Amino acid sequence: MAKRPETHDLNAILKAASDPTRRDILTLLAQEGPLKVGDIHARFDISLNAVSKHIKVLERAGLVRRRCEWREHLIDVQLVPLAEVDRWFRDLRSIWEMRLDALDRVITEGKRDDRTDDAS
Repeated sequence: MAKRPETHDLNAILKAASDPTRRDILTLLAQEGPLKVGDIHARFDISLNAVSKHIKVLERAGLVRRRCEWREHLIDVQLVPLAEVDRWFRDLRSIWEMRLDALDRVITEGKRDDRTDDAS
């Protein structure tokens, strides 16, 4: 299947977001805005190296962006790639809604048939 323009790698996004620490980092950045790596590290009970690795996974998935200001590395959340996840869920939801509508029709028609049989 051809990739739509301006789409992101759904697999990389879901993999990056599958880890609770990475989700917590995303939430922190979404709530507080850009933070220095050291400030992010201060919020977690893991090593600076581990925080850095989590940030790199998020960067590869396009969920955060690093920008350097002098010697500081600021990490900023990028919410646009999450639209790809929303699109995927929306597609799944529409499929299930169609299936549930079809099931509802079958059940409704079955009830009508039962009432018809009882009247005879």
